[in-house]
Amino acid sequence: MTTPTIAIRAEPIDQRRCKFVVDRPVYAGGVRRFGSVEEAAGSPLAQALFAIPGISEIVVSGNVVTLATDGPASWQTLGKTVGQAIRAALTADAPAIVERPGTGTARFTDDELYERVHDLFEQQVNPMVARHGGMVELIDVQDAVVLLRMGGGCQGCGMASVTLRQGIEGMLNEHIPEVMGIVDITDHASGATPYYAEAKK
Repeated sequence: MTTPTIAIRAEPIDQRRCKFVVDRPVYAGGVRRFGSVEEAAGSPLAQALFAIPGISEIVVSGNVVTLATDGPASWQTLGKTVGQAIRAALTADAPAIVERPGTGTARFTDDELYERVHDLFEQQVNPMVARHGGMVELIDVQDAVVLLRMGGGCQGCGMASVTLRQGIEGMLNEHIPEVMGIVDITDHASGATPYYAEAKK
């Protein structure tokens, strides 16, 4: 029997992060973030992705796998290997991603974290980015992972990654340490000042 083809589309967020959109569910349990090889134990897909040189963070939600790299290789170079790892994990007998250990034992529920993150965004984050003509929209909190979208001057800005990691993530770490990670779902390629501009001919 022929194995169905699995279609995967790579959507770079910036030079450090890229979303891989798969044509079928990868993980139906909300959001799972892996920040190290140790955290990936038991999840074949995460283990395979961490085996790729440079991969430093993995976030899986629904049919989207978001990766971060601290290596020199471009996403164009890494894409084929990432695709092979995703396809291999999804066609294996075992689940590609397993449930996070201790699910349901968090000190705060996602709804409670959402309220706290929303207040922080309104009181500190958005006033900060508004000075540069930007805004940040809180989309959801799933398994203590914040999903957000950047707008205004932040969408497509070459400094968006710095704002996200040093500004927003720093504030969350300081004020709401229970947050386990951030996922930026912004389509930066269509922003006013795109990070990835098309080459001029």
